[in-house]
Amino acid sequence: MPVKVKICGITSAADALAAVEWGADYLGLNFYRASPRYVDPGRASEIAEAVRGRSRRVPLVGVFVNSPRAEVESIAGRVGLDLLQFHGDEEPGFVAPFAGRAIKAFRTGGLPGPDELAAWEAAWGILIDAPHATLYGGTGAAWDYGTVASGFDRRLFLAGGLGPGNARQAVERVRPYAIDVCSRVESRPGIKDRELLRRLFQEVRHGETQTPP
Repeated sequence: MPVKVKICGITSAADALAAVEWGADYLGLNFYRASPRYVDPGRASEIAEAVRGRSRRVPLVGVFVNSPRAEVESIAGRVGLDLLQFHGDEEPGFVAPFAGRAIKAFRTGGLPGPDELAAWEAAWGILIDAPHATLYGGTGAAWDYGTVASGFDRRLFLAGGLGPGNARQAVERVRPYAIDVCSRVESRPGIKDRELLRRLFQEVRHGETQTPP
């Protein structure tokens, strides 16, 4: 199965459509106000409308960090989000009502322990990001992606410092369900670079054709 690509931190309809044109499988909209890639629900709705006008349906992922449940529900309904990514310190009980479309992020730079994974068994997917003590993603920091076992049998999104320069190697080593790319395809925070997007998708497709070591 081809490795899917999520382009996260989309802040404009133009960037969303460019990512779709190059082959994005998911688009991430960040609703964490402290992020330089934050979009308010009004802007997010405009982006969603532009994307839905395309012939190819691309799911929209809302990124939340320790948001109140009512806020998650309100934004998801208003924008029409397909998936909800919980990138903060949320507990399984908080996410349970959304589990069928929830992606739980772990800032661990590797798979968490079996007990913690079991607690999130109902989640639609999991995401492994670079470890950081205070920041909730978007650091652009790479890590040793090979610490995640190839052949992991759940929907695994690989994130953290991925871009044209290392996407191929990550895909070759891990064969995740998807890679999640943000800062390394930007000209500045929140602004996607068309050439970097082109190179990213070229590298991902090359990586898919290689035999893992």
